[in-house]
Amino acid sequence: MAGIIKKTIFRIYQTTGRIFLTPMLMVEWKKPLFFKEMNERPMEFGFAFKWLSKTCPKEVLDIGSGTTSWPHVMANCGFHVTAMDKIKEYWEGDFFNRHYYVIDDDITDSKLKDKFDLITCISVLEHIPDHKEAIKGMFKLLNPGGHIILTFPYNESKYIENAYKLPDASFGKDFAFICQVYSRKEIDAWLEENSGKIIEQEYYEVFSGDYWTNGKRIYPPRKVEKGEKCHLTCIIIQKTD
Repeated sequence: MAGIIKKTIFRIYQTTGRIFLTPMLMVEWKKPLFFKEMNERPMEFGFAFKWLSKTCPKEVLDIGSGTTSWPHVMANCGFHVTAMDKIKEYWEGDFFNRHYYVIDDDITDSKLKDKFDLITCISVLEHIPDHKEAIKGMFKLLNPGGHIILTFPYNESKYIENAYKLPDASFGKDFAFICQVYSRKEIDAWLEENSGKIIEQEYYEVFSGDYWTNGKRIYPPRKVEKGEKCHLTCIIIQKTD
């Protein structure tokens, strides 16, 4: 009986979604409503998928899911995904993710009780002012030996409080949120304070200028070695304690 009810509800959901969402999907297909150009997501998602396939976690937490389909894509691969975002304080108006259910929670003071094998935080950490508490919150929710996949704007030697406020910023000056550029110093502090170690770190040159948002975007972004000019890093950290 429960199976029949579940199938019936799913059919109603499919029919309703098809009626109301198809017109919007057609508009997006003909004229994208979000990003008009390629951005850094292919490198970030590629890195994340590489390590999802290597670690094979059962329980995954995605932080800062927003309206993206990222948690749904991971769930479609067979991972059990919990998605969270600071909805009430970050998103304006009526928030809705049409791809996946997103819990309203703050990683700097999370109310979640479950533990996770892997956490993804894709291009979100730079927008959280108290990044130390955010990292602490991630480690708190991680099982022993678990992993955290992070991607964010990066400069090896210089921390920038808000790249959108740089004189040569090519975008973001009217955004309501900040964009921090982290350096080696911040990463080392996260690891020392939370008993973590780097498993792998990749570096990418994304802009023609020296810092994130400076100059024109480079197509395609260029993977570089540590110490070369870079604007973005993808990193996986393991909890050692």
